[in-house]
Amino acid sequence: MGRHGPALVFVHAWGLTSAQWDYQIPALTAAGYRCVTFDKRGHGRSEQTAQGYEHDTLADDLAAVIDGLGLTSVVLVGHSFGGGTVARYLTRHGDERARGMVLIAPSTPCLLRRDDNPTGLDPELVESNLSLLAADVPQWCALNAPGYFGPASSASPGLVDWTINEIVATRLPVLLATARANFGADVRDDLRAVRVPTLVLHGDADMSAPLELTGRPTAALVPGARLEVYEGIGHGLYAGEHDRVNADLLAFLAEHVRQPA
Repeated sequence: MGRHGPALVFVHAWGLTSAQWDYQIPALTAAGYRCVTFDKRGHGRSEQTAQGYEHDTLADDLAAVIDGLGLTSVVLVGHSFGGGTVARYLTRHGDERARGMVLIAPSTPCLLRRDDNPTGLDPELVESNLSLLAADVPQWCALNAPGYFGPASSASPGLVDWTINEIVATRLPVLLATARANFGADVRDDLRAVRVPTLVLHGDADMSAPLELTGRPTAALVPGARLEVYEGIGHGLYAGEHDRVNADLLAFLAEHVRQPA
């Protein structure tokens, strides 16, 4: 695809890298779409920085990628923590270049319990979880792995190991900084301001970002958004259910983005 044609720009999740999208790229490029992936700061091949792991700076980094490549017509795809960065990009940098937004198992709109978010997570439980992460990342991953893909997922043990290895390879200061940013983020106003076609894909067995806390209210906040619920599926649907995810992505693109030549 040419640099001015439709492109999908993928924003990976907490603790992962651009390799997260390995199971999307072949199907989408085969359909003629340009796909752009990148490692966020402190992840994969990108340099670790002392700060900048919250949505404002990460949205600026995303803008730098889009500007640097000269992209003028993009569909933004974010998973989990990456979904909040995508939403923040649209309010912080505008939607002139955006043709659509796809949020896969987003951790938006607001995870922590607050006066105006009474169904959110208990801050003390969050701190306990972060303490376990800080004490032993591999053990934390092992404890959380069984629920990551969900009881109905077709994910193999190899996919589970692959995901754990991605997280373990990310430096602990980055894991902690991005985890705190994820739990502390509030993108409710950002989501209300979205004016591009939006698709939300979410599993009803997601233990990392429960559907009723994240996916459903996210879709409700975005004007005109469509929510597709995957029964029995957890947080890792991008890999475990990649054929279905890819089909949903292609259907969304066919509806809202001109077919590639």
